[in-house]
Amino acid sequence: MAGRTVLFGATGYTGRLVAEAMAERGMKPVLAARSRDKLEALAEELGGGLETAVADVSDPPSVAALVEKGDVLVTTVGPFTRWGAPAAAAATTAGAHYLDSTGEPAFIREVFERYGPAAMAKGTAMLTAFGYDWVPGNLAGALALRRAGDEAARIDVGYFIRGRGKPSGGTQASMAASMAAPGFAFRDGRVRTERAAKRVRSFKVGSKGREAVSVGSSEHFTLPRVAPQLREVNVYLGWFGPFSRPMQAFSLGASLPGASRLLQMAGERFVKGSTGGPDAEARAQVGSHIVALAYDGAGRELAEVHVTGVDGYTFTGRVLAWGAQLAAEGGLQGTGALGPVDAFGLVALTDGCRWAGLEEEGGSQQA
Repeated sequence: MAGRTVLFGATGYTGRLVAEAMAERGMKPVLAARSRDKLEALAEELGGGLETAVADVSDPPSVAALVEKGDVLVTTVGPFTRWGAPAAAAATTAGAHYLDSTGEPAFIREVFERYGPAAMAKGTAMLTAFGYDWVPGNLAGALALRRAGDEAARIDVGYFIRGRGKPSGGTQASMAASMAAPGFAFRDGRVRTERAAKRVRSFKVGSKGREAVSVGSSEHFTLPRVAPQLREVNVYLGWFGPFSRPMQAFSLGASLPGASRLLQMAGERFVKGSTGGPDAEARAQVGSHIVALAYDGAGRELAEVHVTGVDGYTFTGRVLAWGAQLAAEGGLQGTGALGPVDAFGLVALTDGCRWAGLEEEGGSQQA
């Protein structure tokens, strides 16, 4: 019998989007968060009949009590470098599958290198960064690598926003944490520590060139599984536009001795985490554009893929619901820390991303 699906952080901005998408898919998750009153109100909004549970990351045993063996735990409680450990530990200890919405490089690396082996020993799966950060690049990158074939030695992925949008408090907090923490990249066939925004490059998005800064992401761990011959994986975030070069200078300053801790303290003081985000009308004015370019060892371009569609918040809520449902129904194809492709396969991932609002631009839609 399938286990329960538990949504931790259900009353936060991202959590509510996930809960709404789960309801749309006919799921009956256990809603978990700090406030019983907010949980009960959300359960009523979703039609009633949903179980609720009070849990708080400041009380790790309350988080551990949320899940049992065979359950699926979905968590949106961040910043994850500060608050993510209790949920990850709860899942690996109980033997539950795990999905989260983080985009933070340090936490992603911790899941792959620390929690992943523990999950594998339990026979369960951990899918970190299973939202706009960084599922779309995994999809675009895997499609480009499939077309490039065995000659592909390098893959570059860029994330861009269409329209104008204001990031939620949770996104701001994650961005601040990411800039203050050591990043990483995939170089010479392995993951290496590298500061955020060390590299800046331009991508052609539509008719214009748009700059983006390098970031650590799940693609560095997962795309080499799709194409084991890869020697280099680069992921770039194009949210900063003309401020990409200043962001590079800022990240260099953040790498100086003592600066990282000062930035972390500033982030904790001034960026409070989830403070709400854009409503449905505002989200409808924003879209996403993800580019993946595959190259051979000499730098010759072999394949180019563009994935486009809805805003990142809408996509995150929907793709997390989709992934959790498939995990609960036995659709996972592996154990340990997984990427979107090795977790579900490229065909299923393509279909799931399309349901969540992103698909290949001008493609045949056949994976």
